[in-house]
Amino acid sequence: MDRGQIGVADRLVVKVGSSSLTSLTGGLDEVRVRALADAVAAQRLAGRQIVLVSSGAIAAGMAPLGLVRRPRDLATQQAAASVGQLLLVEQYAAAFARHQLTVGQVLLTADDLYRRAHYRNAQRTLERLLTLGVVPIVNENDAVATDEIRFGDNDRLAALVAHLAVAGALVLLSDIDGLYDGDPRTAGARLITEVHDLSDLAPVDVRASSAEGLGTGGMASKLEAAAIAVQAGVPVLLAAAVNAAEALAGEPVGTFFAASGRRPTMRLFWLRHASSPRGRLHVDDGAVNALVSRRTSLLAAGITAVSGDFAADDPVDVIDAAGRVVARGLVGYDADELPSLLGRRSADLPAEYRRAVVHRDDMVLL
Repeated sequence: MDRGQIGVADRLVVKVGSSSLTSLTGGLDEVRVRALADAVAAQRLAGRQIVLVSSGAIAAGMAPLGLVRRPRDLATQQAAASVGQLLLVEQYAAAFARHQLTVGQVLLTADDLYRRAHYRNAQRTLERLLTLGVVPIVNENDAVATDEIRFGDNDRLAALVAHLAVAGALVLLSDIDGLYDGDPRTAGARLITEVHDLSDLAPVDVRASSAEGLGTGGMASKLEAAAIAVQAGVPVLLAAAVNAAEALAGEPVGTFFAASGRRPTMRLFWLRHASSPRGRLHVDDGAVNALVSRRTSLLAAGITAVSGDFAADDPVDVIDAAGRVVARGLVGYDADELPSLLGRRSADLPAEYRRAVVHRDDMVLL
């Protein structure tokens, strides 16, 4: 598996950071926006489908509101995003219109992906936009998102969207040109051109910084996003936004992360990376061994305690005796049904309660 996959994937998700589109003094940089649109449009006109995950709304709203630095309080961030998102999409619409391409805005909160029905709706929307020839512009809905329901940064959002859109590759564009084996601002730091096993990065110092201080994600968030994507069968390229044309064409720029896993079903991917557990099932060591070693379903006999307020088919975490999360799955019972079943063998339960508490087909090991 090599970086040639980036250049031939029929469908790409491309993420660009705030610092690649804006400046501290002037808000959105029209030249940068146009350059990115030109690179994406060239690939779109060549027959490839592209979803653009774009940061920049808060940064774009700073100048019109007279803000000289990124606001720290949530209310002002939301206000800046409300003003800036309009400006951001207007510039994208104008830049892509030069190539006779239409853009569509898709604003998401983490809650839209944490809820399965919303997750499927987002998937259908993206699929329809792509089949209609539109370039979807995805961003976190910062104007309404609260700290409790935020993705944290758009790198993780992009990785989730890559699976949501069934993309063949993910390209992360920022103001750094790849992953280095040390701080890229110091002499002697070397660019890592390819990563085929994320465990090889354990001894690497992955510090990196944004030159302009407008973004929220650093190298750690990009590595987290790469890990989510490659483990789900999606190769990743991390490159500088100024090299966008070369990166999208699969040329030797940036750092390539080879896919290391098979693409999971949409439901299991959602469970692992996008679901929000509504409760906890505490289990004994025997249950942990059965789940991990034999990949069995979770039965009432192995559960020692229940916490949380959940309904049947909600996601719950499975917790071992040491308090560690072992698995996540869709529970088969309401929370108030389980206490009377705990620790009891299936044969000792009424017939209507002999089913698994969490079926192995609805569970991912963590």
